Amino acid sequence: MVLTEETRRAVRLRAALDALPAYKAGRPPAPVEGLTPYKISSNENPYPPLPSVLDAIADAAGAVNRYPDMANAELVAAIAEHVGVPADRIACGTGSVGVLGQLVQATCDAGDEVVFAWRSFEAYPIVTTIAGAVPVTVPLTSDARHDLPAMADAITERARLVLVCTPNNPTGPAVTAAELEAFLARVPDDVLVVIDEAYLEFGTDPQAPDALAVHDAHENVAVLRTFSKAYGLAGLRVGYAIAHPPVAEALRKTAVPFGVSSLAQRAAVASLAARDELDERVASIVEERDRVRTALLEQGWDIPDTQANFVWFPFGEGSSAFAAACAAQALAVRQYGDDGVRVTIGEREANDRLLQIAAAHRPRS
Repeated sequence: MVLTEETRRAVRLRAALDALPAYKAGRPPAPVEGLTPYKISSNENPYPPLPSVLDAIADAAGAVNRYPDMANAELVAAIAEHVGVPADRIACGTGSVGVLGQLVQATCDAGDEVVFAWRSFEAYPIVTTIAGAVPVTVPLTSDARHDLPAMADAITERARLVLVCTPNNPTGPAVTAAELEAFLARVPDDVLVVIDEAYLEFGTDPQAPDALAVHDAHENVAVLRTFSKAYGLAGLRVGYAIAHPPVAEALRKTAVPFGVSSLAQRAAVASLAARDELDERVASIVEERDRVRTALLEQGWDIPDTQANFVWFPFGEGSSAFAAACAAQALAVRQYGDDGVRVTIGEREANDRLLQIAAAHRPRS
């Protein structure tokens, strides 16, 4: 059958796609003569995988003609031992975004609501809308933090899922343990609360919650984590949820069969085994982050507290001009419309160049 233009127009696609926002990945830097380009737009780890992890990937590559272990058994066991929970509470997926999509599918029917802060992780409204659910966004506070009391107010009878991104992407602050407990006291028991900790390893705030303890104390709390950021495996797509058995089982049912590749599984297991070496790398990134933020504060910038591997410039309408100034100096940063610009902590030279650009655009007193 030859498809005519009339036949093509007859294909029915879901109306929800018309309102679907597009995910905007961080772009690579355009070349500028005489300057080393740096991509600091995607919150990637600037370090390559550890040698032991690369060896594990190379070894696994010889068997890519075979399907991976669909149960992720070795990885699940390693994660369970690492976080100290039973293996039946672990569910793996294709990055934390993949597991997030499974969470929405497992909890929401058409018209159900997913509550989250905004601005927060860009994938939240996308995976919600794809599932036919309704995004309910709650503005951040003036200091770029979650407004948990307002989020509790936004929970209706149609709410099935609440997402708490801490530290928050793209602004940086983490919620406190006290704030989270007060919030959970107001959430109905049949609403699942997901604590999204993609940037957990970079946090140093002593007031931040122990999400595993919170999960253990609340049947309706799950924790979402990834190997993409601190572990430097963004290109292999592996994340996981820590959830009570009924939710974890639902995640396994909604998973893409064989979604986590054998390379990703082996690399993640090797990364957990090399945690001490990775901790050293994370510590160096945190040191750089604090150096950069301190310098920006000294320049006069109002940079929110950040517990992640990035800083947030709340530019408003000046976002485009700053992003363009960075591009002119071979730095790719992540602009969020007229809300602001997020800049990943990268190599020291990239960070120093950022500080020079920021100094030239410092706010007027």
